[in-house]
Amino acid sequence: MAVQPFPSPLRYPGGKLKVANYVKLLFTLNNLLDGDYAEPYAGGCSVALSLLFGQYASRIFINDIDPDVFAFWHSVLNETDALVKLIADAPVHMPEWRVKRHFLDHPLDEDTLLQRGFGAFYLNRTNRSGIIRGGVIGGQDQKGKWGVDARFNKPELISRIEKIARYRDRIHLTNDDALVFLKNLKPKLQKRSLIYLDPPYFNKGEGLYTNAYGPEEHKDVAKAVAQLRTPWIVSYDTTERILELYSKFEKIEYNLFHSAANHVDEAHIVKLAAAAKAAQLRLESGITEPATEDKEEPKPRRRGKEVMFFSKGLLRPDRIDDPSGVSAKQLNQLSLAL
Repeated sequence: MAVQPFPSPLRYPGGKLKVANYVKLLFTLNNLLDGDYAEPYAGGCSVALSLLFGQYASRIFINDIDPDVFAFWHSVLNETDALVKLIADAPVHMPEWRVKRHFLDHPLDEDTLLQRGFGAFYLNRTNRSGIIRGGVIGGQDQKGKWGVDARFNKPELISRIEKIARYRDRIHLTNDDALVFLKNLKPKLQKRSLIYLDPPYFNKGEGLYTNAYGPEEHKDVAKAVAQLRTPWIVSYDTTERILELYSKFEKIEYNLFHSAANHVDEAHIVKLAAAAKAAQLRLESGITEPATEDKEEPKPRRRGKEVMFFSKGLLRPDRIDDPSGVSAKQLNQLSLAL
């Protein structure tokens, strides 16, 4: 089930690839393998693609309200050859960067999805941290350590796009508001499904995202999440308001650095495998309520830069305190134990 380290051709602020292995653990532990996976805030789609390529999810439902991000993914899935040609032929220098920036900043009715999608892709690969409306790598005078073309490896990016396109029949793309997406999603998902919400950051969101949220919108999302019946996880920047909105749910607060605290011994791998098999037996027996679990003494969680919340009844590896630091070795140990 190994996949390439960077399945997405997009660079994205707050990119979710760092938690992909942890989400794979959740799929395994909760008997969700070969199920559906959905993201209302798809962005770079790294976790979704990693699950799809690794044969964890059979279908992925990706959504983004940003029209230019949607246009890019639409082009990947529906106009692959044309998009690849645009990338292959594109000059990567400051005059072209200025053309693309002006194009995206001044949309016209006659712009096609392919044009908008390619423009978004071009700026994503040439701007700092992949922020489409951000500053160019190397600065306007190109006197920085890296130049505008530093992240524009055409053969590699084209290879990623062509691979994604080969899975187009298993990728469902929409351009809705996140709450509309969640409402429309319910009848489409099979029983084995997981929804991952990674909303715009509560703090500094306006500097990172085209469609940042205000306090009331974050509240609306929390209310909608609480009503979901499909298993879910939510990740955010750690703020007092977000902790308050999701106070009824279990959580992990963590830093973005890998930690030795994530070591999982062999005995615990066996325990996790037993829990996953129990979940499978409950599903096969038609039991939908979560099993009663023996509760260990709560461990203190270190306060970090990000926080992940979990729906009630979702099994999780309790000795892993940093979802961003799960190694391939830990993932493989669990898979072998099962």
